[in-house]
Amino acid sequence: MKKIIYTLGVVMALSSCADDYLDTTPQSSVSTGIILETTDNAKLALNGICYMMARQYLTTQGFNGEGTIKTWYGNYTGNDFQKCNLTGWAPITNSTYNERNTSVYLYYPWYYYYKLIGNANAIICNIENATGLNEEKDFIKAQALTFRAYSYFMMSQLYCKRWVDSNSGASRGLPLRLDESHGDLPASTLAETYKQVYDDLDEAIGLYKSSGLDRPSNDNYSPNLNVAYAVYARAALTREDWTAAAQYAKLARDGYPLMTNSEYMDGGFNSPNQEWIWSCYGASDQTLHYYSFHAYQGANSSASVCRTYPCGISKELYNQIPETDVRRNMYLDPKGESYTTSNGRASSGALYDRARKDYANKIFETSYIFAYMQFKFLVLDQPGVGHVNNFRSAEMYLTEAEALCHIGGRDTEVQQLLVALNKTSGRNSEYTCTKTGAELLTEVKLYRRIDLWGEGFDWFDYKRWNQPIVRHAHADGGSFHTSFAVTINPSDNNQWTWIYPAKEVDYNADILSYKE
Repeated sequence: MKKIIYTLGVVMALSSCADDYLDTTPQSSVSTGIILETTDNAKLALNGICYMMARQYLTTQGFNGEGTIKTWYGNYTGNDFQKCNLTGWAPITNSTYNERNTSVYLYYPWYYYYKLIGNANAIICNIENATGLNEEKDFIKAQALTFRAYSYFMMSQLYCKRWVDSNSGASRGLPLRLDESHGDLPASTLAETYKQVYDDLDEAIGLYKSSGLDRPSNDNYSPNLNVAYAVYARAALTREDWTAAAQYAKLARDGYPLMTNSEYMDGGFNSPNQEWIWSCYGASDQTLHYYSFHAYQGANSSASVCRTYPCGISKELYNQIPETDVRRNMYLDPKGESYTTSNGRASSGALYDRARKDYANKIFETSYIFAYMQFKFLVLDQPGVGHVNNFRSAEMYLTEAEALCHIGGRDTEVQQLLVALNKTSGRNSEYTCTKTGAELLTEVKLYRRIDLWGEGFDWFDYKRWNQPIVRHAHADGGSFHTSFAVTINPSDNNQWTWIYPAKEVDYNADILSYKE
């Protein structure tokens, strides 16, 4: 494993907030140009951005970098994920914070991604003047451009309308900060935001290729060419640019074969393996303790938020996983055993005993037992040590398949992709697919929900699909606590669009100049 090195003089100087919101001026007396005067220093600065994806922010326990986006914004608010019995979080889980512009929950993604962007911009703007080999400059700049593209894309999913509601991108986008300035700046359109993402990735891809370099084999945490392809694929899918999504998804997974069943079932989601394209570092030598992603989702974590409120899959999604599929074994399915249906908990009895016996090494000894609780995410060390995946090949198979469904006339290819993901991989040796047309697209979406469950896609996928989130309580055939058993239609909650934070509006006098 390659440890992420935190270099105080580089990272903090390039990412300070000071008293001015989004101020990226160095706090030290040393200019950014001097800090980045050599390619060796620039490598440290790039390494610092990797570190920023897995650190605590805003003196708040749950704000842990990229993991927070997955957990609080992708999973909690989604259709298929439940933080069992955590009823105090119902307002957030039910997406009622989208228009609370002074809330820290609305502000955090904006703050976090602009921190990444500010650091990336410092490298992009200064790397040409650094002393070092040209191929190193090209590779480092490509990495910084990949970070910037990823950050703007992720923000667009939250703070911009879904593409289908955007009038072909004419709706409001984001302020595109592309240099080291930090003054007033109007918002772009959504189309302009996507164009910038594409432009950054096009330039990055060219630079990765011209450099002839790649990250070290033990480094899964900094971007490379495959990461740029993966970001391109995900962005294109969300923009409904089907041809580009299919093209780049195929390129992204090259060299990253699907993990084996043993990898998938035991540690496949806490340590990099052959399928992981990009991740965030999280080993014992550099841990966020109770603040980390795995301290919120690890089935065997000692953190109270995991012991008392384990994560669970919805009964309705679980029941769609075939009996022959190994992925069923990652969840506690009641096989006729009783439990408290008001909240899903089993305090004693047959289900409780089976969970303690069959999953003894995947549950912390004092954890509560809930029907449909998960064992996909496990900590490497207590209370929440584990690496966090950002992209893996399975997503790229499903992205290509979904894009081909929309292109049309490619049903055979889609069927082959699903067979490769499910049967050839061994995840379901009995899997076959003969579906076509609309039914085939539904099948692709189903397996996206199954294979990527808990990895932060849930809410984001339902938003771009323009489909309602429908959660049912136990009495209605589901498994959600009544506090979470709601229907959220695509037109609700500002069309699932988080408004601009008050901090940005107060700081940036021009941001509201764009009128739809």
